[in-house]
Amino acid sequence: MESFLLQFFIFLAAAAVSVPIAKKLGLGSVLGYLVAGIVIGPFGGSLIHDVEDIMHFTEFGVVMMLFLVGLELKPSLLWKLKTPILGIGGSQVLLTSVFITLVSIIFLPWQQAIAVGLILSLSSTAIVLQTLQEKGKMKTEAGQSVFAVLLFQDLAVIPMLAIIPLLATLSIAASGQHDSVLFDISHLPAYLQFVVTIGAIAAVLLLGKFASQPVFRIIARTGVREVFVAAALSLVIGTSLLMMMVGLSPALGAFLAGVVLADSEFRHELESDIEPFKGLLLGIFFISIGASLNFTLIGDNMALVLGLAAGLIAIKWVILIAISFVFRIGKKDRGLFAIALAQGGEFAFVLFQVTKSSGVLPVSVIEPLISAVAISMFMAPVMFVVHEKLSKKNVEINHDSKDDEISNHEHRVILAGFGRLGTDIGRFLLSAGIKPVILDHDSYNVEVLRKLGFEVYYGDATRLDLLAAAGASQADMLIVSFADTDATKKLVELANKHYPHLEIVVSARDREATFELMDLGVSNIYKETFGSAIAMGQTVMTNLGVDPYEVHRLKHIFSKKEAQMLPELHQERAQEEKYVSAYKRHHEELEILMNEKNNKNLIELDKAWTAKNPEQ
Repeated sequence: MESFLLQFFIFLAAAAVSVPIAKKLGLGSVLGYLVAGIVIGPFGGSLIHDVEDIMHFTEFGVVMMLFLVGLELKPSLLWKLKTPILGIGGSQVLLTSVFITLVSIIFLPWQQAIAVGLILSLSSTAIVLQTLQEKGKMKTEAGQSVFAVLLFQDLAVIPMLAIIPLLATLSIAASGQHDSVLFDISHLPAYLQFVVTIGAIAAVLLLGKFASQPVFRIIARTGVREVFVAAALSLVIGTSLLMMMVGLSPALGAFLAGVVLADSEFRHELESDIEPFKGLLLGIFFISIGASLNFTLIGDNMALVLGLAAGLIAIKWVILIAISFVFRIGKKDRGLFAIALAQGGEFAFVLFQVTKSSGVLPVSVIEPLISAVAISMFMAPVMFVVHEKLSKKNVEINHDSKDDEISNHEHRVILAGFGRLGTDIGRFLLSAGIKPVILDHDSYNVEVLRKLGFEVYYGDATRLDLLAAAGASQADMLIVSFADTDATKKLVELANKHYPHLEIVVSARDREATFELMDLGVSNIYKETFGSAIAMGQTVMTNLGVDPYEVHRLKHIFSKKEAQMLPELHQERAQEEKYVSAYKRHHEELEILMNEKNNKNLIELDKAWTAKNPEQ
């Protein structure tokens, strides 16, 4: 017991240290866990030894992950996205599986080749989605296509988990062995095996649909959260055991239970209860994967492992580029689409463990493949960075054919960035009869906005030629509403240098961004959340019974004081003590002003606008 607790402590401490560092470096949590495993494993600091025993325990985290994936997959959502999911996603998994299987069958028996082809067709959902979100690419055409493929891959894991035991049955039957859990159904006639398996799946679906919800309602009425957590865990464990009894993967049962409960009123409660257990066990599972990487084997077979990793990336990249042509993904998005999905995925580790325990693949095949998948995942963030730099360089060299042609009608206002903030600014100006030239560099956003009737031009406003084409020399004002502070600064510097007559109005993400823009001499700066914060505060105070005029007065005092405070804080920001002192002083002055009750006669007079007419 003491030994187990010590190893568990080492796992948790390694995760707590490595994951924040990995995320800070842009590598993602999965790679952080893998690095942690390498550091504490037998080939690193040798802090842990019984990796296999801990891995068997933490594999339940994968089962929980599949349950949560099922909860997220509402049948209505799947039906709505059926075309991109089945078209793009299905093509990727099918073509990659077939191609890798055909290559593998040269070296391996056909059962093993099929297993390898299926497993290596998957990509890293955790790494890819996190990277796309961090880089703001999720809403682009490439981002949406990547999401469709990853969603199909998550779904494809389920039949893969069902197929692998069948391959194991074929492989083990020849040697007269069968690795079954709880009881062995292989002694039953083939038709009964089929009936039992179908019956188990039907039981999960029926019980999940009709029996689980009444039970959860009864438990919810007790108001005891621990009991609800216990019931949620019992559901996952019970469905997993049922699948294991008939020789199927426990993750299959958990996934089916999740899908059945996707439309349940308890869906969010189940997610919040299961998530901490899933995250903890899954993280330790990936650490154990990193610890189990055989660096002696990698060192002795360096050429083989690197060749497998490079071959995997190259094969998937070529297939993905071909799919992007067939499904007419935009030319500028094809590279990102292919790079994003060219690596192996975290589910490969799970499925390789299944092939190992079921006897489909020998350790001599699994270890180099796991090492190759891990290396390809380590390479994924690097490939994203390289692609981003090459794309920027390519845009700078070949930008003439990229942007829309702008018909210059001598508009007085240029609006750069038509995202969530820019859209509202544009609608306000257009409704007031002011028609700006609207520029946006997100092709997906431009396409959607044009469908809604907006005249939006695609192009990078930080380029001088596009700014000139937009009529910057004749315009009076430039509104910048980029989410990216660096892009905002670049455009402001460009406008100040070449079009100094332009009055610039800028949105800033936060106070630090505001200070950076003030360094460039911009005076019309608006924090994105400031207006919403003031409006929400007004609503709260009014609903609490504060007089409407008083709320109006306090709003203007607060806004004016904020404007007066910023220049001084901007000057003192490099000296922490002076900055803190100035901030505290201004806040104290603000409290005094907002609670000042002088000039009551003037206030009472001004309050007349809210008074009701006595004759009414």
